[in-house]
Amino acid sequence: MKLLSFSTRTGDSYGLVHGDGVIDLGQRLGGKYADLRSLLEGDGLAEATATAKGASADYGLDAITYLQVIPNARRIICIGLNYREHAAEMGMDFPENPSLFSKWPDALVGHEQDIVRPKASSHFDYEGELAFIIGKPGRHITEGEAMAHVAGYTPFLDGSVRDFQGQSVIAGKNFQHSGSCGPWMTTADEVPDPAKLRLTTRLNGNVVQNESTEQLFYSVANIIAYISQFTPLHPGDVIATGTPSGVGAGRKPPLWMKPGDRIEVEISGLGCLANNVVAEEG
Repeated sequence: MKLLSFSTRTGDSYGLVHGDGVIDLGQRLGGKYADLRSLLEGDGLAEATATAKGASADYGLDAITYLQVIPNARRIICIGLNYREHAAEMGMDFPENPSLFSKWPDALVGHEQDIVRPKASSHFDYEGELAFIIGKPGRHITEGEAMAHVAGYTPFLDGSVRDFQGQSVIAGKNFQHSGSCGPWMTTADEVPDPAKLRLTTRLNGNVVQNESTEQLFYSVANIIAYISQFTPLHPGDVIATGTPSGVGAGRKPPLWMKPGDRIEVEISGLGCLANNVVAEEG
């Protein structure tokens, strides 16, 4: 099933995609789970499925505002380099262990919400990625146990402000509303093998990244085992697996996103995350 967080004139909620609409699980479950993260924390996926069975959509998808999949994620952890060709295009050595950084929740928006090219820089780059969301908590998780901890998968746009990133990865990766996540989470039972997906990024309709997730060096299980060595993982944690080659900074001349552009990250079976680029106000 496909689960999403959304907003309407009556407030924020979460639900299950049903055809061209959404079943409002927040309303139908009577507030038992405050949000999608709480549903995962409460091991409520089976209850959500039962509640939605036979129900009609409460809203059309064109009548909601998409939020990032887990708006209040405890952690958003990203892998910096995970495709060898991307490391090569950036002139960087491939790391011996996963290279990690964090994003803050307000760095991300949802599907069809505007992403913001900051006024402090014009070096605004795209990085399409596969992300996964933790559904079961754990610490010191082995690779053999790891996949049981995944709730689902979603497209992810890591917007990178490259000149600031050269000074500080935290700064370059955390400009407000510079990236996105969504449109929804496809539950793990519908994704037999996350290493058999096609990731395509398009800028203004032109394909700029096109790669199979088979090329990921560190697998989902590798990443979970590595991260859980130093911190416990919690339901709703979002982990982005890294971007393939084709980013703007690796091109000659560089290809930067600018106001008026439209960026799309599509992953086979998971949907297409789309955002328009606007200039920062003020």
